[in-house]
Amino acid sequence: MRDAATDGLLLVDKPAGITSHDVVLAARRAFGVSRIGHAGTLDPFATGLLVLLLGRATRLLPHLDGTPKEYEAVIALGRETDTDDVHGESVRQAEPPGDEAIAAAIAHLTGDIEQLPPAYSAKRVDGRRAYEAARSGEALELAPARVRVFEWRDVVRQGDRVSATISCGGGTYIRALARDLGRLTDSAAHLASLRRIRSGPFSVSEAASIADVNEGRATPRPALDALPTIPHVPLAGDDAERVLRGMTVERGLDAPSAALVDARSGALVAFAEAEGSRWQPRVVMKKVG
Repeated sequence: MRDAATDGLLLVDKPAGITSHDVVLAARRAFGVSRIGHAGTLDPFATGLLVLLLGRATRLLPHLDGTPKEYEAVIALGRETDTDDVHGESVRQAEPPGDEAIAAAIAHLTGDIEQLPPAYSAKRVDGRRAYEAARSGEALELAPARVRVFEWRDVVRQGDRVSATISCGGGTYIRALARDLGRLTDSAAHLASLRRIRSGPFSVSEAASIADVNEGRATPRPALDALPTIPHVPLAGDDAERVLRGMTVERGLDAPSAALVDARSGALVAFAEAEGSRWQPRVVMKKVG
């Protein structure tokens, strides 16, 4: 029987050169669990935080607080590539822009913006992935998407490189921000390196290395740790049993959602939403009976 301790949260610091799916496969081997979900992938050349949910905890994915996402980015000026990153083929070159033009472009690329996804992205058009079409030499007609960029901070220019920490909402392509910074300054640019350092309340400083995962040194955290930004409501024994059966319980707290916790063990019983004067379980962590 599978160990219920694998129904939990795992933070991994992905190295460059492997895919996010490679990290998922490593976790499957390490913990003997086939069902693993993630809260956003990283490109193979990128490094940093992957938030994984294991076992039954995967059902909590829609309820994770993943905003903002924070990235440490380095943008190379003077050259645009077909992939918008360092591994693409050069498609345009230009003189690097001045500092004032860069500052103006960053201001334009902050807030709610319309962003054209990269040609090499996982976006689908008529069921076909954009990157698949791009690799075969056929560019798809991608529609701009509304994304939110909260801020660029610690912006430093050194020669033809601009480094910054970028805080943004889900669905934002940092590669596209680099590309558009170049275009807005009448120059060209691409993303030279990228590291995700935060996703909502989760920090890469808490993450295990891929070596830790492969060598059995990583331990999944309890499923309750996946829900740190909503109230944790302890339930007495009878109420915990009711919730495990999908039944509602009295709501004494004015909040739209909560993590219902077994007062005896401290384990997550369910993610619940307010429904009138009661908590309605939406994700129950284990079956009863």
